[in-house]
Amino acid sequence: MSARTSPAGRPIAIRRAVARDAKRLTRLVRGSGAYRGQYAGAVAGYRVGPDYLEAHRVFVAVGADDPGGPVLGFYSLVLAPPELDLLFVADEAQGRGIGRLLVAHMRSEARAAGLDRVRVVSHLPAEGFYHRVGAVRTGTALANPPAVPWDRPEFEFRIPPE
Repeated sequence: MSARTSPAGRPIAIRRAVARDAKRLTRLVRGSGAYRGQYAGAVAGYRVGPDYLEAHRVFVAVGADDPGGPVLGFYSLVLAPPELDLLFVADEAQGRGIGRLLVAHMRSEARAAGLDRVRVVSHLPAEGFYHRVGAVRTGTALANPPAVPWDRPEFEFRIPPE
């Protein structure tokens, strides 16, 4: 587990997700304010199961003083092909720099895995966030109805060697 301080000055720990986190991650995804209204269908039946946690590099952000406490955010790095599959910050934790910490951690994990780039298909409302954390727009992922009936911006994180 690595401890960092968010820009808001609160100590945040990032640790590997474990099976007991699965239900909490599923609730975080389904309850995300970014997926209300027209976007609700994209996450309505979404499930982050223990099998998913085992198959991918999934990390959660928690308060450093309470590593078993509420999940403030999480990400999932798929190695082949390299993709940031999921990145969510709890609505009540947004604006505290947790997303930025998760991206920095993801880049470190990608570098350690020998990756030189990581693809991201973004949710439309998250496009500005990915620009701010250094992702480069590479194209557009076309709609895939009925689950995702809108085009989405596609980005790439370039992972320079140390």
